[in-house]
Amino acid sequence: MAGFPKIVIVILNWNGRKDTLECIASVREIDYPEFEVIVVDNGSTDGSVEALRKRFPDLTVVETGKNLGYAGGNNIGIEEALRRGAQFVFLLNNDTVIAPAILDAFIDAARAFPDAGVFGAKIYYQAEPRRLWYAGARWRDEFGSFEHLGINDLDTEFGDAQARDTAHACGCAMFMTSAALRDVGLFEPKFFLTFEEADWCYRARKKGYRCIFVPAAKVWHKVSASFGGENSPLFLYFYTRNRLLWAERHLALKDRLPVWKRTILELVPPWDFQRAEAHNPVKQIYWKVVSWIRLFRSQWPMASRRAMRQAVRDYLLRRFGDCPTAVRKLIRSNP
Repeated sequence: MAGFPKIVIVILNWNGRKDTLECIASVREIDYPEFEVIVVDNGSTDGSVEALRKRFPDLTVVETGKNLGYAGGNNIGIEEALRRGAQFVFLLNNDTVIAPAILDAFIDAARAFPDAGVFGAKIYYQAEPRRLWYAGARWRDEFGSFEHLGINDLDTEFGDAQARDTAHACGCAMFMTSAALRDVGLFEPKFFLTFEEADWCYRARKKGYRCIFVPAAKVWHKVSASFGGENSPLFLYFYTRNRLLWAERHLALKDRLPVWKRTILELVPPWDFQRAEAHNPVKQIYWKVVSWIRLFRSQWPMASRRAMRQAVRDYLLRRFGDCPTAVRKLIRSNP
C-alpha cells in the first residue's frame, strides 16, 4: 500500500442540517492529502441540501429522494465511492466531529492488518469529550446482546493502546476496504437502522476478513441524535426487531434462545423473585402477583412498550425495512 490511498468519506443526512454542517466543518480539518467527501441526503425536508450547497459549493451531494435508512442510504454512498475509485470508504455519522488525524490512524491500521476488511474508531460522547461510548464490542451470550466495551468510562489512556480485533465496528464511524466491500457486498436493507453494521461485519468475518478496533482513530458523537435518544420508541423498535433478525442470520438455534429471553424480559416488568417469608407465604405471594399485574397494566400502554411489541410482531410477520408510521408517531406520545 504505497503512497496515499484514495479515501472517500460518506456522510448520510436525514433532516440533520445543523449536525451535518458541523460534521463537514470538522472533516475539512483532516490533514490527510487524498480524500473526498460525499453527502447522501435521504430525502430531507429541512433545507439541508440547500444549506450544504450554499456553505460548501464544491461538495458532492447525492439525493436519494426518500428515506432509505442507514443501510439503504449508505449503500448509495458506497456505490458512488467505489465508482470514484475509492480504495477505502469511511462511513461517518452526521452527528459527529472527528480528530484531524483520523484517516492517518486508519491507514496505519490497514497497513498493520492487511487481512482486515473493516476498522472501527474510538468513540466518545460529544457532551463529555473524555467519556467513552465505544471502544470495541463483544457479543454476550448470557445476555443475548452486544456490549460496547468501555461504555461510560473515562478514557484514561495517555497513549493510544494497540489496535485489536472486535466483534463489530460501530456504524457511527466505519472504515472499510474496497476489496472487502466488493467481496462481501452492501448492507442488508432489511435492517434499515441498527444491526446492519454488525450483520456486515459478521458476513465479512465468514469470508475471512478481520474486524479491527483502532484506538488512535477518534470520534465524538451526539449519541442517537436521529432517534431522539437511545430509549426513544423509535430506537427501541428498530433495536428489538433487528436484534431478532441479526440473531436469526448469525446464531445457531440454541444461541438464539437468550435473545428471545432478553426480548421477553424487556417487554414485561421484572418479577421480584425474593423468597416469601415462612409465616405467611401465600399472602405475600398474592400481593406480589397483584403488584406485578398493576405494574404490567400501567406499563402496557407506554410508548416504549408499544414500540417493542410492534417490533416483535413485525419480525414474526417478516415486515422489515422502515418502521410503520404509527411507530414514528409514538415519539410524540407518552414515554
